[in-house]
Amino acid sequence: MISTDEHYNKMTKTPVPRLIIILGIPTTISMLITNIYNMVDTYFVGTLGESQQAATGILFTLQAIIQAIAFMFGQGSGTMVSKSLADKDVDEASEHVSTAFFTSLIFGLTISVFGLVFITPLMYLLGSTDTILPFAKEYGMWVLVACPFMVASFVLNNNLRYEGKAFYAMIGLVTGGVLNVFGDYILIKVMGFGVFGAGMATAISQIISFFILLYFHERIAQAYIRPRYISRKFSEYMIIMKVGFPALVRQGLTSVSNGILNNLTKSYGDAAIAAMSVVNRFSAFVMCVGLGVGQGFQPVASFNYQAGEYKRVKKGLIFTMLMGFCLICTLAIPGFIFAEHIVNIFQKSQEVREIGVEALRYACVGVVFLSLSVPVNMLYQSIRKAKVSTFLSMLRSGLLFIPTLFITTSLFGIIGIQISQPLADMATGLISIPFIVHFIKGTPDEKKITSQNIPT
Repeated sequence: MISTDEHYNKMTKTPVPRLIIILGIPTTISMLITNIYNMVDTYFVGTLGESQQAATGILFTLQAIIQAIAFMFGQGSGTMVSKSLADKDVDEASEHVSTAFFTSLIFGLTISVFGLVFITPLMYLLGSTDTILPFAKEYGMWVLVACPFMVASFVLNNNLRYEGKAFYAMIGLVTGGVLNVFGDYILIKVMGFGVFGAGMATAISQIISFFILLYFHERIAQAYIRPRYISRKFSEYMIIMKVGFPALVRQGLTSVSNGILNNLTKSYGDAAIAAMSVVNRFSAFVMCVGLGVGQGFQPVASFNYQAGEYKRVKKGLIFTMLMGFCLICTLAIPGFIFAEHIVNIFQKSQEVREIGVEALRYACVGVVFLSLSVPVNMLYQSIRKAKVSTFLSMLRSGLLFIPTLFITTSLFGIIGIQISQPLADMATGLISIPFIVHFIKGTPDEKKITSQNIPT
């Protein structure tokens, strides 16, 4: 374990591009592996039938709800831990992470219990049809069982990242992803457990990943997770949730919009839901590249902003946008060109392919604009400008996507469903530009100027 002074020098003296790459590559790999096993999940379940594959789209929404809670506590506490370590206050950092960790376990357990008790109405609420319902319940039961471990894992993962230890966070997530892939093969193809086996593989891999991340946090993190550090001050909980609120909004609106998407799509049949499930999985795979780089930038932004190194934050923002654009294009362009082959891998149904191919091409255009919107959103969250970050978080999956979805669907039917998210992605990217310019032009470089003088 490095000392507080060594960590401070690493975060404020290492060249910004190099530091973002060091922290961003493990995160990107983690997210790529996570999305690869999600796509493998979709592939194996897709071999069972359209309704079974459509069930993965329903559960994608449930997992987004769980991730919304997890990211709020994980990124909220991680940002505050980074701030405390920049101030060289390890006890305060331990209070932040301990409070978030144990609170997230309670929230996860609550979701698990209520979700299992009301699993049938929950699946219908998320967009399930009568034919999809049995499979959604089989898969959803396991997701809900693993919920407390999933939420707590995100807290551990984010705090490791914000401490600059993204490599160890990567090991925990990658191990879980690899286990899920093998679990899918064994439980679905070899043992013939079907959708039930896919859900079981997901739960087992998430639980194992949790214990790996907990082990690494105990061994190498500067902040400690101990019951004695749990805060008794209401303000502590509020600051964690306030800072993490943009992440809650971002992921929460994703779950709401996916639920609306599923409900609007189901009038076109299980094939349409299955097609959009494939498209959403691939889009998430492409998007995770931009998010991975952005999450590598977050601890750099948070730490250096608190340390008064504002010029480094601006350099980091520009570098993250450029690198994210290049990486997203390397996946989006082949996705556009080979859309038919990609959809065919997951589902052989002609109806699914007809809907999915065009939707995937539209999606590959839209995700390119995330290289503008994602970094600036994460920047404002990392420097604790919660109001701005919350607004930016609400654009893609809420303020823009939901109205666009209703309008385009009413005007163009299934084509409207296909183009709604890409249109929202493009608009979000364009709206983000003034916020990028405002920060770069309006934030001073000099270290002597305090954060109170910086325009919000």
